[in-house]
Amino acid sequence: MSKNTPIVSIKNLSHKYGKDWAIQDINFDLDQTGITGLLGSNGAGKSTTMNILCGIISQTEGTAKIKGYDVKLQPIKAKSKMGFLPQKAPLYQELTVDEYLHHCAHLRQIPWKSIARSVNHVKDYCGLNGYDSRLIGNLSGGYQQRVGIAQAIIHRPKLVVLDEPTNGLDPVQITEVRNLIREISKECAVLLSTHILSEVQAVCQKIIMIEKGRMVYKGSLNDFNNQIKPNKLIIGLTSPPHHNELSTLSGISNVQELGDDLFQLTMSEDSSIAETIVPLSVEKGWGIFELHKEKVSLDSVFAKLSNRELKK
Repeated sequence: MSKNTPIVSIKNLSHKYGKDWAIQDINFDLDQTGITGLLGSNGAGKSTTMNILCGIISQTEGTAKIKGYDVKLQPIKAKSKMGFLPQKAPLYQELTVDEYLHHCAHLRQIPWKSIARSVNHVKDYCGLNGYDSRLIGNLSGGYQQRVGIAQAIIHRPKLVVLDEPTNGLDPVQITEVRNLIREISKECAVLLSTHILSEVQAVCQKIIMIEKGRMVYKGSLNDFNNQIKPNKLIIGLTSPPHHNELSTLSGISNVQELGDDLFQLTMSEDSSIAETIVPLSVEKGWGIFELHKEKVSLDSVFAKLSNRELKK
């Protein structure tokens, strides 16, 4: 397989529960390395897409392939190329870390002579050295998540699917798990399913966004951010005019006072006020000391993209 061949190929994927379509016409490929975020609100169709890819359910229409193996027609070969960490990690609380990872190695049909080496490799990779004999039930949430990730990569898969991998962790644990995911993505493709936009912003290079069962965006994080241009301008004036004077400026639809001589100006789509406000301030003696466009939040992009695509 060449470096340009996608490790995952999903074509026209659709699935219905009874009479209702859960997803329709989902299409995307995943590169052989890197992190792709599967983004969508709760109930959007992320879990259905992910469960089909992992071979948990069979699609109604379309195909899903991992390294060329059809998940529906060649499930054993396809699943051998992937690792999966569901939202609730499949851990046995009464086992030690070593007992559990040896069990997972057997399930993944790793040869007997290679099991010890594989277990030691994932413990080292996931920062679990020294925890060999610790009961999983006695580990912190962050370390339990590390064990969950370890079982997903113990057979060195080409694809790792993670469902809400930092859910319920504290800030320090979240940072540690994110760093681990970044390391994993250097060797294989990672598909990270989440409804948390900050999670995507923190670790993903690409985004697939699903809403109401349909794909509404596919592309890079930067392109996702650039889908909607900033329409708010923050301006600081030492000698500001009356609120009404600012609101009557051409290209301004709304003015909000923020305090400390700062104002938020909402611009119309064709406004050039950002380019003219500086000379205007000098002419009027307003004493401009700050000027910047307010970055559109990922939440706003998410909401607007959903509405835009679903209305087509």
